[in-house]
Amino acid sequence: MLHFITTSDVQKKLADYLKNKRKSLKYSRNKLEERSTVPAATIKHFETTGRISLRQFLLIWQTIDDLSKIDALTRQDKEPNYKTIEDVLKDA
Repeated sequence: MLHFITTSDVQKKLADYLKNKRKSLKYSRNKLEERSTVPAATIKHFETTGRISLRQFLLIWQTIDDLSKIDALTRQDKEPNYKTIEDVLKDA
């Protein structure tokens, strides 16, 4: 069975994750606003729609989670440097 993930699916999952994380820390939207500088209305909009600017998303994330998790997504795995077909076959 094929399963396709859409950008909307991921947006909603990220919003749900951060909402649950906020609640587990017992932060109200107002408290998160104070700590992150993202307006409470924007936080509510994000939690209900999944839509937010990247900057505001990162401000919220760094307030309630580890920003290095997002940074890790930008790291590229080092590509193997094959010189011969034998090198390729060794990794197969």
